[in-house]
Amino acid sequence: MSSRPAQDRAPVIPLRPVVPRQPLWRDVVGDVLRGERLAQGRTLKDVAEAARISVPYLSEIERGRKEASSEVLGAASQALGLGLTDVLTLARDALTQGVWTQRPRASGSSQAPERTARVISAGRPRSSGPRGTAPLGEVRLAA
Repeated sequence: MSSRPAQDRAPVIPLRPVVPRQPLWRDVVGDVLRGERLAQGRTLKDVAEAARISVPYLSEIERGRKEASSEVLGAASQALGLGLTDVLTLARDALTQGVWTQRPRASGSSQAPERTARVISAGRPRSSGPRGTAPLGEVRLAA
């Protein structure tokens, strides 16, 4: 350990510029699915049964650990009362509007990057439901 004050230390110059990682599509889509499920107050089991997929597989999709096929995404979307195009549009909007960002992984870490914002509601109009509604395209966030 050095007892020299911080102002006496030479600045560290990185060998390569630090470039922020681009988010993975599966992470963003998973956040949209999880956000809508939570906004509806539904469990993983409920949605997985309605979509006819396993609970662990749906959980891995929501966490961005699995790249789901279009058939599986369509089934999960339908189970949530959304169309596949709704989910994909919400994911695209989260990316283009800067809603979805992530911090880079620490070097040597095998864990997924920590997200700084997450889409938690698609905000699509509903005829009835446990939560309030919002106009299509509105996104609610949780830190």
